This record gives sequence, C-alpha cells and structure tokens, in this order.
Amino acid sequence: MGGITVKDVNAHEFIKAYAAYLKRTGKLEVPKWVDLVKTGTFKELAPYDPDWYFIRAASVARHIYIRKAVGVGALGKVYGGRVNRGTRPSHHVDASSSVNRKVLQSLEKIGVLAPCKKGGRKITQDGQRDLDRIAMTLVEQDE
Repeated sequence: MGGITVKDVNAHEFIKAYAAYLKRTGKLEVPKWVDLVKTGTFKELAPYDPDWYFIRAASVARHIYIRKAVGVGALGKVYGGRVNRGTRPSHHVDASSSVNRKVLQSLEKIGVLAPCKKGGRKITQDGQRDLDRIAMTLVEQDE
C-alpha cells in the first residue's frame, strides 16, 4: 500500500509518533533552557510536559509539510494565544519567537527543513520522506 502521506493521518497521532521518533533517535538538538522557558508572554508557567520541545518540533514539521514555506512570524501567530488582561477584554498575543526560531534551527540541522528563497523555511526531500514513513507506520499499525 503506497502513497500514504502526512495528510492522510490523524494530526494528533502523527505528532505524537513523530515526537517519539525525534526523541528516540536523539538527533534533535535541544537547548539547555527548555525546562525553564515559557512558550509565550500570555503563559504564566513553563510547559509541564518534559518532552514539549519534541512535540513542538513535530508539530512545526507537520505544519510546514502541509503549508510549504513558513517563517518564524507565521509560527508565532499559529502557536499564540489569548492574554488575560484582568477586567479588560482579552487580546491575541503571538508565541515566543525565540522558541519557534530554535525549533526551526534544530529541524534544519537534522535535515528536515531548508531555507526558502521567498523567505521562511520549507521541507526537504529527506524530511518529507521521513514524515511520510512515520505516517505509513501509523497506517500499518491501525490495520
């Protein structure tokens, strides 16, 4: 059964599987400050999940796979959230650009992403093959 891509698989299951793959292989370079940092100014605390960096990297890889070329600013909008301003109305705030930039750089180092001429980053052929292979294993497990 060929031709299974990331688009054919449930997003949540794929992100979990690819994050586990990234953690298991140990290729993804994780910054030292990962356990201390908040993912945005709208958050009060750092993430509880110790593997959140791998999950974010898997999510970013899937996002770029689907949308072709994406930059740090666009990822900030995607992973942003609602800031609580007390009695005043809430507003949308972008996620941390530093976290998104480091995730992109980590994925670029392992060869999943490459810089795009138009700006931002795009998925490489090797990265697309890896993501499709993970999607294929998910489909085979379901059968």
